[in-house]
Amino acid sequence: MKRRDFLKTAGAGSAVVAGTLAAPAISQGREKMTMVTAWGRGLAGVWDAAERVAKSVNEMSQGTLEIDIKAQGELVSGLPAVFDAVVSGQADMYHAADYYYVGQHPAFGFFTAVPFGMNVVELNTWYYHQGGHELHLELGEEFGLVSFLAGNTGAQGGGWFNKKINSPEDFQGLKFRMPGLGGAALGKLGASVQAIPGSEVYQALASGTIDGTEWIGPWADEKAGFYEITKLYYSSGFHEPGSGLALGINADRWNSLKPEHQKIIEVAAGEANLWNHGQYLANNGEALKRLVDKGVEILEFNDAVWNAFGEASNAIMEEHMDDPMFKKTFESVRAGIKSTSAWWSVAEGAYTSQRNRILG
Repeated sequence: MKRRDFLKTAGAGSAVVAGTLAAPAISQGREKMTMVTAWGRGLAGVWDAAERVAKSVNEMSQGTLEIDIKAQGELVSGLPAVFDAVVSGQADMYHAADYYYVGQHPAFGFFTAVPFGMNVVELNTWYYHQGGHELHLELGEEFGLVSFLAGNTGAQGGGWFNKKINSPEDFQGLKFRMPGLGGAALGKLGASVQAIPGSEVYQALASGTIDGTEWIGPWADEKAGFYEITKLYYSSGFHEPGSGLALGINADRWNSLKPEHQKIIEVAAGEANLWNHGQYLANNGEALKRLVDKGVEILEFNDAVWNAFGEASNAIMEEHMDDPMFKKTFESVRAGIKSTSAWWSVAEGAYTSQRNRILG
């Protein structure tokens, strides 16, 4: 049985919280699609990206294709249920971070972020020009999905902790929220890793259910209110150097669409990808200043901790090399990093360093 067939059968067991999802609505040339999301309504940045896609599609189609966007918990509850609802055909599309679904296939991690992976420039270059999107589609075929990047949070912080991390041993027994292969690597260091939906992280941290969390960056983290609970924030992490957000569409539903509607969705996703990254960059700097003013201590992991991150991440990657799709995607990503950084680091990196030095 193919994974998509199994999930269609298993989809009946997903956490549907508002009754059975409706069949596709088609009336007098006007279509309606339901988007389920991994995000709480209004969650800074990530919800905005999903909403941007929906609004753009509605506007560009002049109302002939409408996307009805649902927040986490409105139609389905829990991160796995978002994926399952679309694969099973209960919903038409999802907006989420695909690394939430490394349990379905570890290669999904590459389309959000993997430890010591691509920054935003490298990810977009690989995705649009070096075969990344084709690999995303190939992976999706196994589950009956057609996927596009549709947002990017940029480089993410190392996270919020209830104690300082002075050595790799400090992760032993630490209850920490970190999804994806980064979370698996942290588990290698002895952490008890959990993947909690973003809308539930504040309460988990406040109640002591977790000892720390990564989320996104200064702006989104300030909006989430984590500084109210702890004042220890590590500004750079190993796990998400440039995190893509994905639009995953049920393949049967995609194939039922008019070509012009397919192109509108593709363009809307690409525009949201660019727009969302700019949104984060526009807000993070000032948010970081505000966090410092609120008493947050900005910290960096030492070299010993970074070395441990590297060893654990390499071990996690090696564990999945027996999977052909994972290995194929891994090798493509590494080749993309090498190719793009060969020029980027020489030209853009040197320029930025000199510009910042001269301008002060």
